[in-house]
Amino acid sequence: MFKETDKTLAPNLYFTRLATDAQIENTRRALEAHGIHTFVAEHGEEAEKMVFDLLPKGAEVFTTSSQTLEQLGIPAELEKSKEYNVVRTRLKQVKDKRERVKLGATPQYVIGSVHAVTEDGRVMIASNTGSQLGPYSAGAEKVIWVVGTQKIVNDITEGLRRIEEYVLPREDERMMREFGTHSGISKVLVVNQEKQPGRITMILVKEELGF
Repeated sequence: MFKETDKTLAPNLYFTRLATDAQIENTRRALEAHGIHTFVAEHGEEAEKMVFDLLPKGAEVFTTSSQTLEQLGIPAELEKSKEYNVVRTRLKQVKDKRERVKLGATPQYVIGSVHAVTEDGRVMIASNTGSQLGPYSAGAEKVIWVVGTQKIVNDITEGLRRIEEYVLPREDERMMREFGTHSGISKVLVVNQEKQPGRITMILVKEELGF
């Protein structure tokens, strides 16, 4: 699938509704069955605490570009902390492009978010560059996803609709505002299951977070 914009479209606000408790529980059980350990947080502050509880002191940590993480203040908290090996801090000191790619591709821990989670336990992440997809799928030793429950959808078809009709317009608007360029959907990763026990953890948050 490839979709790009030449103008900023209006986002479909249907995809901002929060999931019900029953939908959240169904999704949590399905994710667990697919090898993705899943917690449920009542609010963002609880989710942030869970993230830091999952990170051992001294861990190498890479945060992907994520409006969810920015909303919770997690990247800033990591960068000011002296207790972790923060990849983004190291990236600022590396000029060679290839070395920068390698640093971001194989961190010990990667923290980010996703764009849709189906009630039957599949996870979807869209990207214009694909930079976060490698560590999510295989490169990182551990993956932590923080996900607002407005991202829970019925199935893959509705997940694709969410990406095209809501995520893309929101991200396009942000890119135009901050960088003066349009966004696009160049690549979509679908995680059906995780074969390595304990590798991926998802924190579902009962708040609208990110896109």
